[in-house]
Amino acid sequence: MRVAVFSTKPYDRRSLDAAAEGTGHQFHYFEARLTRDTAGLARGFPGVCIFVNDEADAATLRTLKDGGTGLLACRCAGVNQVDLHAARELGVAVARVPAYSPHAVAEYAVGLILALNRNIHRAYNRVREGNFSLDGLMGFDLFGKTVGVVGTGKIGSLTAGILRGFGCEILAHDAYVNPACTAIGARYVGLDELLAASDVVSLHCPLTPQTHRLINAETLARMKPGAMLINTSRGGVIDTGAVVDALKSGRIGSLGLDVYEEEEDYFFEDFSSRVIEDDVLARLLTFPNVLITGHQAFFTREAIGNIAQTVVESFTHLEQGRPLSNLAEAPPMSA
Repeated sequence: MRVAVFSTKPYDRRSLDAAAEGTGHQFHYFEARLTRDTAGLARGFPGVCIFVNDEADAATLRTLKDGGTGLLACRCAGVNQVDLHAARELGVAVARVPAYSPHAVAEYAVGLILALNRNIHRAYNRVREGNFSLDGLMGFDLFGKTVGVVGTGKIGSLTAGILRGFGCEILAHDAYVNPACTAIGARYVGLDELLAASDVVSLHCPLTPQTHRLINAETLARMKPGAMLINTSRGGVIDTGAVVDALKSGRIGSLGLDVYEEEEDYFFEDFSSRVIEDDVLARLLTFPNVLITGHQAFFTREAIGNIAQTVVESFTHLEQGRPLSNLAEAPPMSA
């Protein structure tokens, strides 16, 4: 099958080519993001593969459908970048990678917590300049602290398990109770109770209409003063402007982000010699108690390999007429 791959990086080419070896699939790589303006590049391709910051809205999907595309494969778990209702109406199947490596993201979330708490990022820069002073680098013992995990799917539950190993008390919040969390002693509570009691809050929920800006001025006001906030899920789960205000007031003691609400204009690209025009992002980068990375929590050898293998299997199953086990279903329409 001929497949158009958007938002391509060198590691995408290597992993997909390796996974497709011997299958007969022909991957054609485009560095451009998928948008309404670039969808025409996929004309004549039965398969299209996209990433987190591509834009598969109704107009884009119609262009893909008119060009002969039958399967849109997302090389990620979340599919908030795809209008699933429009895809269903057009008859374009949407596949995802539900579990490429939940360990990768969970371990990274804990890494952000450790780095922020002990100011490792600041200490690294100091020492490189010959400054071995410890002033301003004091952290706290994670042992005995309360960590709130919002979203307890595979990644959230693994994060909870790692932090339980540090001796943390785990509070959990989700629409569904995960037995893996209760088995380690996590206690499910309402969001307000979790925010008020947690020294660290780690977000692991998908971006849906219900979770869009779940962390906002109102919910931030309920957080324990000086708490740490970590987000490795989707940028839109938090109202970034409200978070900046909470940092300035001291309501948030530290912030770790691997995702950003407007990241599609910056993440995965090199802006080291250009001006960052996003005022909110630029402001965040000035805080000493903020650690931002460019959506790399998933980025391990194991995860990239699993993503490529799952994507290739989706196209193979479609070509062979076999059912796709990893289809993304459109949620019910709200009233």
